[in-house]
Amino acid sequence: MIYLDWAASAIPYADEIEAAYREATAVFANPSAQHRFGKDARAMLENARSRCAAVLGVSPETLYFTSGASESNSLVLLSLLTRPSAGSLVISTIEHPSVREQAAVLEHCGWAVLTAPSDKNGCITPDAVLHTLRADTMLVAIMGVNNEVGSVQPVREIARALKAHTAGKRPVHFHADMVQSIGKLPIAELGLADVDSASMSAHKIGGPRGIGLLYLKQPFSSGIRGGSQEHNIRPGTENLAGACALARCLEKTYTDFEQKFERAGELSRFLIEALHRLPECSVIPTARISADMAEAPALAEASPRAFSPWIIQVSFKNVPAEIMTRCLSDRGIFVSAGSACSSKKKNRPILAALSVSPEIAQNAIRISIGHSTEKSDLEQLIAAVTEIVKDFN
Repeated sequence: MIYLDWAASAIPYADEIEAAYREATAVFANPSAQHRFGKDARAMLENARSRCAAVLGVSPETLYFTSGASESNSLVLLSLLTRPSAGSLVISTIEHPSVREQAAVLEHCGWAVLTAPSDKNGCITPDAVLHTLRADTMLVAIMGVNNEVGSVQPVREIARALKAHTAGKRPVHFHADMVQSIGKLPIAELGLADVDSASMSAHKIGGPRGIGLLYLKQPFSSGIRGGSQEHNIRPGTENLAGACALARCLEKTYTDFEQKFERAGELSRFLIEALHRLPECSVIPTARISADMAEAPALAEASPRAFSPWIIQVSFKNVPAEIMTRCLSDRGIFVSAGSACSSKKKNRPILAALSVSPEIAQNAIRISIGHSTEKSDLEQLIAAVTEIVKDFN
């Protein structure tokens, strides 16, 4: 098996997850119970929170356990419904469905949803955000790294531009979906200190499914009722085993991270160069082909890194994405046709936002690598797609 769908879900750190579940199973009381056993469970939960905070460089009081990034994103966006009157919010043209579809819910409730455009390289610039704002804008949601093409957004620069723009006025809440950022970029480049809120999922970094984090610089009313857990932000009995596993896997992810990140860069460059040599292959966006980013000066200036090395999007002439993924799957090589959260949908709004033609978009697949990906895995992928493309052309 050659697994190249890490952006959908990473290969789990099984030892860490099993150890966490053993620990949590031994302390099975409800963390909200007032007896000593419940307090032991509470202590374990808070220890997990503190460990996550230590890795991310934030205060434990700013982290809230959720079921994952989709729920975290929903909590932030739907909190707008607690405001006394509707206004507007800004999202980008390349947001994940968990943001885009919640924005549609808010629009149905009377909120105006404004869209900041992406350039052809998948970058949302600070100017694009500022030009989209209105006087009644209360929230801006821009993802940290795009989940389909891997473009790294200038989160810190957008946050600072928003702060300068609203100086002396009502502040605008800035939320960042960091699912493909946390565990994939160096801590110093995340921009957590600059945003008001952020989301992540454990299963994207080798943790279990069903657990994630919401970072909130300042607490707010989420509008969700049903219990006082997580300081009234996210009601429901806490997933103690998941929280402990998340802490362990986050620590594991950032152990020797510099070497892992450097190696990912080497692998992605090797793959892009090899695929670019195939006449039937289009790399999306084309700026990824150029090492000096000459085709994307604005993107290069906006962010210290233009693209995440873990995600590569390519399209093959005359081979629809569904057929390519099936043919590769039959060979034991697993990639995806776009985001896992929208894989059953035919349209590709993110690629359309990058002005990718429908012909190229319908053939586009996402290749995403991880810390255990080997060069030999990519060599087998290249050989396989070369054979498949030859058969179809």
